[in-house]
Amino acid sequence: MSVFKACDIRGEYGRELDEALARRLGQAVGTRLSGKTVVVGGDVRLSTPSLKAALIEGLVATGCHVLDLGIVPTPALGFARVRLGAEGSVMVTASHNPAGHNGFKLMLGDRPPSDETLQAIAAEIEAGTFALGEGSIRPVEILPEYEASLVRRFAPGGSLRLVVDCGNGCYSGVAVRVLSRLGYAVEGLFCEPDGRFPNRSPNPALPDSLRALRGRVTASQADLGLAFDGDGDRVAFVDAHGVPAEPDRVAVLFARWLLREGPGEVIYDIKSSSVLPEAVEEAGGRAIMERSGHAFIKTTLLDRGALFGAEISGHYFFRELGGDDALFASCLLLHILQAEGRGLAELLADVPRHPITPDIRLPCPPEKADAILEDLRRAFSDYPVGQLDGTRIDFGDGWALARRSVTEALITLRFEAHSPARLDQIQALVRERVPALAAIWRS
Repeated sequence: MSVFKACDIRGEYGRELDEALARRLGQAVGTRLSGKTVVVGGDVRLSTPSLKAALIEGLVATGCHVLDLGIVPTPALGFARVRLGAEGSVMVTASHNPAGHNGFKLMLGDRPPSDETLQAIAAEIEAGTFALGEGSIRPVEILPEYEASLVRRFAPGGSLRLVVDCGNGCYSGVAVRVLSRLGYAVEGLFCEPDGRFPNRSPNPALPDSLRALRGRVTASQADLGLAFDGDGDRVAFVDAHGVPAEPDRVAVLFARWLLREGPGEVIYDIKSSSVLPEAVEEAGGRAIMERSGHAFIKTTLLDRGALFGAEISGHYFFRELGGDDALFASCLLLHILQAEGRGLAELLADVPRHPITPDIRLPCPPEKADAILEDLRRAFSDYPVGQLDGTRIDFGDGWALARRSVTEALITLRFEAHSPARLDQIQALVRERVPALAAIWRS
């Protein structure tokens, strides 16, 4: 599989990507932004310093003026791009992927690149025809200003007890400093930067990743637990009972709060529970479905001027930021908890929950997966069928989604209904009408 994915560039360091690719990527991006200012940052992975140096070398060779932020969370890079007036940015990170992986997140202008643009950049790297110029490098320390902006936005006065799990990632130090300055009593967990990620996966969406945090929250009688991913643009929340909160139901709390000021649009990903769009409509907003992927949600948020966006992986997007920021989202949730005078579990008790499956991942070659998706569309032509991302069938009181993975030889299924019995019925109906899918589902 190519390292050029639908939203960014990722792969195993030393096998799928290396410094030579990083330099050529810098040249390709620099050819598009020649003579302009580009901010560059990196995560804590062991391979990041050499990859970042090679990337910068390529950018400078095309005439770009690079502002090197060093090791920063991805949201701080986004803050710096706007604050410093840069025309582009590159973050060296594999986000939530394992320690041996790395990659690059790009911004060209004020938008993430489309899938088509990423594929064009891949072709340009292969062709090797790049602009030539004399650029420059200047180190910039942005974290103090980024941290101060959050403290100003939310104002000190916090009174809750928190356990903050940085997962040895980019928010190590930063999150504890910001939340402490806001007045919260903060206990740090895995808050020493370490690109080996020795204590847990950099992906907080995995149940095992939250085991230590859940234990500390209950042992410390904390009010809330927070767990960040490797580069700091995703967050998972754990309530005072040590129970992880579903991201799409947390998104309901954000949407309700933000829609109090008036109507607006909320972007949500196709895998989210119907609870989220239903709650948005009830609060006077308009819910807009988008395909899964942080770049897709962010682009739609920006293009439509939407108020808020959410992805069930733990990305939360805000119009006032023009993007996602896990620490901003954490500060806003804490502000909501204090304003409401209730804990996270109490607030979520007012959010409905529909029975929903996790992703059901079935090994399947790409060509067979495409045929199955077409079979599914034909078999359910008597129902509303969406093709935003894969095939999604709307049953009125539930839905079925089948998608082909762009990174693995898999087909992924997900189902939701308004009752457990109906959830079983929908899954049985899909098996009955699409025998080719049923065959790999049983195996």
